[in-house]
Amino acid sequence: MIPLGTYNNPTRRTPYLTYGLILINILVFIWEMTHTSAELAQVFYQFTAAHCAAAGQFGIHLADFLRGMFLHVDGWHLIGNMTFLWIFGTNVEDFFGRRRYLVFYLIGGIAAALIHSLLYAYQCGPLVGASGAVSAVLGAYIVLYPGTRVRAGIPFFRFFFLPVTVPAWMLLGLWFILQVISGTAALNSQFSSVAFFAHIGGFVFGLLFAFILTLFKGAPETTIYSD
Repeated sequence: MIPLGTYNNPTRRTPYLTYGLILINILVFIWEMTHTSAELAQVFYQFTAAHCAAAGQFGIHLADFLRGMFLHVDGWHLIGNMTFLWIFGTNVEDFFGRRRYLVFYLIGGIAAALIHSLLYAYQCGPLVGASGAVSAVLGAYIVLYPGTRVRAGIPFFRFFFLPVTVPAWMLLGLWFILQVISGTAALNSQFSSVAFFAHIGGFVFGLLFAFILTLFKGAPETTIYSD
């Protein structure tokens, strides 16, 4: 299922930080497009952390982790990550507050990349993409707003979508299960181009962070709309 938006969960404040993060990622990708494929590959290896190096020297590669969170392999990679961030990040920012949300987003992305690096320490590919940080946002969302109704589309004959409406816990729970299945299968392969365990690690980090925060701050207020 591909999320298209939410029905019953408006924000109280304009989520400028989420919009800002999306804008930064887009601007960085526009900059990437000024490079040839060979140049871009060199950029990835020069400015991001490789699995084999990051696993053993975390402190040295902290800046590389951060830079890698704002780079993307191609347009679809960017669109997928930014769509999830746009739909689910706004409410998480609204509940956390901007400063806490920014720290959460960055640490979530770093934690996700580190977990993936530890499991794939035998590979030396660069860690590129915002998916670990976005996965942390999804983990927080499923704790904070599990009952929010999400508009989603099920791919049908490649070019068509079957529209459905499901609660957030179902869509995000299914997404997480697919990451676990795919990640487990990828462990048995020599190379995986998708950082499934960054998704898993980020999601678990976000889930735990939001759960602990609600113990002190309480659950968010939600507005219920009848059909």
